[in-house]
Amino acid sequence: MKQPPTKHGSKKLSEVAKHLVLPSGIASTGWPAVRDKAKEFGVLFDRWQDGLGRGILAKRSNGLYAAGIGGIIISICRQVGKTFSIGTIIFALCILFPRLKVLWTAHLSRTSDETFKWMQGFARRRKIAPHIEQVRQANGQQEIHFKNGSRIMFGARERGFGRGFDSVDIEVFDEAQILTQKALDDMVPATNASKNPLIIFMGTPPKPTDPGEVFRTRRNEALAIKKRRADGEVVECDMFYTELGADPKADLEDKMQVEKANPSFPHRVPWESILRMRKILADDESYRREGLGIWDDDRESSGAITETRWAELAVNVAPETDPVYSISFSIDGMRMALAAAKLNGENVFVEQLHDDAGALEDGMKRLAAWFAEKDENGITRWRRSRGIFISGSSHAPTLAQMLRRAGVASKWVTVLNTPQVFAACQMLDNELKAGTVEHPSEGQERLDASVSTVMKEPRGKQGAWAWASVTPDGDETPTEAISFALWGARTTKLSAKKHAEGEGGAIL
Repeated sequence: MKQPPTKHGSKKLSEVAKHLVLPSGIASTGWPAVRDKAKEFGVLFDRWQDGLGRGILAKRSNGLYAAGIGGIIISICRQVGKTFSIGTIIFALCILFPRLKVLWTAHLSRTSDETFKWMQGFARRRKIAPHIEQVRQANGQQEIHFKNGSRIMFGARERGFGRGFDSVDIEVFDEAQILTQKALDDMVPATNASKNPLIIFMGTPPKPTDPGEVFRTRRNEALAIKKRRADGEVVECDMFYTELGADPKADLEDKMQVEKANPSFPHRVPWESILRMRKILADDESYRREGLGIWDDDRESSGAITETRWAELAVNVAPETDPVYSISFSIDGMRMALAAAKLNGENVFVEQLHDDAGALEDGMKRLAAWFAEKDENGITRWRRSRGIFISGSSHAPTLAQMLRRAGVASKWVTVLNTPQVFAACQMLDNELKAGTVEHPSEGQERLDASVSTVMKEPRGKQGAWAWASVTPDGDETPTEAISFALWGARTTKLSAKKHAEGEGGAIL
């Protein structure tokens, strides 16, 4: 029997959220009291908002908020009603718990002012006004004071608001996509004296130019936990993460995608409001992020090297020319990848040689010894190459030193500087598009996985970029390594000592 269609507003949070990660140890929730208080205000929530409230106010058996340490992280597009949802929760909590102190911050003054203006109007509601002592707006202060001693203070981070407070119970970081670690470090200590603090981050997916490291890091942490749990692992979690958004490559004209991103559409937010928002936003890319909640990490940037193009450039036989080697280290210094490149006419053949994830110190020692190994003619591996190119983390100069100690000539070892790293990444991108790069069709599982999940991560303000993984468990180092090997093969002026007669074909 065919099921009747689900009514708008009746879907659960788990049905509308693209990603949902709950904190561990949930024993109860403070939501029923808040929901009932909101009902007294005349506010009725949709079912997904009910789930959101339950998650935000989930508690452990000791009565503390389950996400009191890691925080509440909400990635959500515009026009859904996040200010209404979170604002109503905050008002209810302020009335239920005397002397509650709340900081509500946005990055931009304009956003903070708009939020305060909305909250002013909410405070004037007939069922809420009797609880309000005063609304202050003087000398740069924007505050709502409740008769029971609770208060909500508003301000913009761009004006320095949020520093110097103490005994804060709840902090709301609106526009969390524009939040630096330094700003967070300045503000979070304000909650240290609270017995049961709650920190809420909410925003749209960040633009490439936004300082969104805090938001992106929290998202990556949550998605990593989600993946591990999906694999059957029991993972402790101290955060609540939810993300609402359309499909990564959504058709911008598809109303079904709007409905997927915005659970308030169309029963609360009409199509005309969506069109108006799209008209106001700068371009289609902005609309994807702010109107549909799509992260760049999940879109074309995550397919910077498409599966189809990569497959087209696969070959079955390696050329017999002399190799250039490269080693890339991850930013955190926990992974490295070794690659090689060989000229093949006008093309360059690249491949990953070793999977060196693990104990790097031992791995680097083995690698230095590997380069020093001699063939039957007494020629070392490094001397049979056209150079060794290294980049990434503090391990690069350490490995360079190990290589020199192993007898590798200094001029054979190049530690790439930052502009050279950018140039190498751009070179691989250009040559992939031009079809002048080749790679093995088999035996490159780690490289293939890396290529499928890298994005172009902007660095600085001059249009430079470098490879980065779009998934928490991804690994960009193999892609970096072939980039550096390619760059070395195209730029080096070194010549390898000739192989013994009959040798060739394989790099190793």
